[in-house]
Amino acid sequence: MKRKLSIFLLTLTMFGGLLAGCGGGDKKAADPAPTEQGDQNKTDDSQKKDDTAKTDDTAKTDDTKKDDAAATDQNDGIFPATDPASSPAAAMNRKDTLIVGMSAPKGIFNPFYGETAYDQYVLKALFDSFTEVQKDGTYGNSLAEKVDVSDDGLVYTFHLKPGIKYSDGTPMTVKDYVFAIKVLCDGAYDGPSDMMSTKIKGAQEYHDGKAKEISGLKVIDDNTIEVTVLEPQAVTKDNLGTVWMVPESYYGKGYKQGNLESIKALNTKPIGSGQYVLTKFAPGQEVDLTANPNYFKGAPKVKNVVFKTTTSETNMAMLQSGETDMDMITVSEDNVDELKSYGFLDINIYPTNGYGYIAFNIKQKRFQDVKVRQALTYGLNRKEIVEAVYGKYADVINIPQSKVSWAYTNENINPYEFNMDKAKQLLDEAGWKVGSDGIREKDGEKFKVNFSATADNTVVNALLPIMAQNYKELGIDLVSETLDFNAVMDKKDKGNYDMFFAAWGLTADPDTTVYITNGAQNKSGYSNKKVDDLMEKARKELDLNKRKELYKEMYQEINNDLPCIFMYQRRDMWPINARVKGFDLAPYKDFSYGLYNVEIPQ
Repeated sequence: MKRKLSIFLLTLTMFGGLLAGCGGGDKKAADPAPTEQGDQNKTDDSQKKDDTAKTDDTAKTDDTKKDDAAATDQNDGIFPATDPASSPAAAMNRKDTLIVGMSAPKGIFNPFYGETAYDQYVLKALFDSFTEVQKDGTYGNSLAEKVDVSDDGLVYTFHLKPGIKYSDGTPMTVKDYVFAIKVLCDGAYDGPSDMMSTKIKGAQEYHDGKAKEISGLKVIDDNTIEVTVLEPQAVTKDNLGTVWMVPESYYGKGYKQGNLESIKALNTKPIGSGQYVLTKFAPGQEVDLTANPNYFKGAPKVKNVVFKTTTSETNMAMLQSGETDMDMITVSEDNVDELKSYGFLDINIYPTNGYGYIAFNIKQKRFQDVKVRQALTYGLNRKEIVEAVYGKYADVINIPQSKVSWAYTNENINPYEFNMDKAKQLLDEAGWKVGSDGIREKDGEKFKVNFSATADNTVVNALLPIMAQNYKELGIDLVSETLDFNAVMDKKDKGNYDMFFAAWGLTADPDTTVYITNGAQNKSGYSNKKVDDLMEKARKELDLNKRKELYKEMYQEINNDLPCIFMYQRRDMWPINARVKGFDLAPYKDFSYGLYNVEIPQ
């Protein structure tokens, strides 16, 4: 399974503020949008908080690329603390505890169902998989001693490292992997993962209840599993390798094919083999983790880790006072300058692998008209919003991909620059005429939009007044509400919304279900056969250059059809108290993967 910042994740931070992977999406003194973790097989939304930056820009000249690279170098990197000794006493006196500030996790610490970026942070501390993403976006062995792939790409043999145990002392075997795959392929499974797209032999029969086992799963011995698929795909090894390992003896106690309620009941009672063990969850307040002394990569150096809930109103003050050791802060010139002024923070700034967006509920008839979706994009001054929040640290985007990806393109991409006249023309053509009260109407229906966004969020604070003004001029009655991030996610999951703001966190591979008809992470109801076909072809194509061309065509189609309003790609900023050592952050690999390497020197 892949963890994509598709989400919701997040979910969510700056834009991860709403969904995120979301997310975890996909985070303060300017909080990014909540993030959904955009992970094809894992979850939202997921991610992190928002999005930004890197390479493959085929339409640009070499000189332009050099200029872009120079700008990236200038705005990215680690800015070391200038006065580490000035760290507040509250932090310096904390010898065995790391406190990480973030938006509140939703509390679904279930490897099958956790979806927001913040829940994903917890999951990555508690669970392991055969393979794990690396800093460069490739995947390396984790629980796997080695992985063998047949020449025809149809048989994958995973060799589990011997002697690994779960935190309750239960020995891990590959039978646990078989159980996890069965859950993900069960016809009753309704989580964010999409293991069925991996086309494991016999999975469809199991999904349909016509078989009690999945014929493509063959246990060789306790440490060796052979997986046979029906067709080779570019993402098969990564999808199979990143399935969370869970003890069947615990998660499978009440499991019956076609009924997953017993597994859902364990959302807040996780047992894994990971770096840490969950010891306390106080919704809306904190998540407490204690080091797993038997962790197979080595016992974590910091005994306790606390994920403490913060908001854009509190996060910088809590860093300054020493109440937290690190947090994701909205990256703006003012925030960077203020954080540097504290003196005791190492400031990490790097491109975000994700993006912020505004969702349409395309199950509603009015949003099924592409002219309406285009009008709402032309009629929103996205550049003004993005510059107001991020300044030089973000860019307006027009496709659902971050510039750090090899699949990114801006070739033949419509920038949808703010154009009120164009927006009005499109709504006129769509049959939405301005009424006597200035509000557009069609077939007796007023164009009223109920818009949901995350409270205490810097992006939202900039977005709402501009959006209200722009849409009023356009003839739309905008009614906005700000809610807790998890409340926005609930509205998304239930389809109880018109439009909302959030962010997606992405994984290294662009394969996703967010914009696929009936996709596991497609909650908006969007459907486009050309997008479906191109995504399917790209998944099956093994040649990277050919995949790149397929994704380019797919992004061009999405850019024209606009399943949502794409808002921005930005940089992530994680200020970390200089007393804490060992973090190694990157766009593809967030802090939670390497917690066991972190230390607080005495």
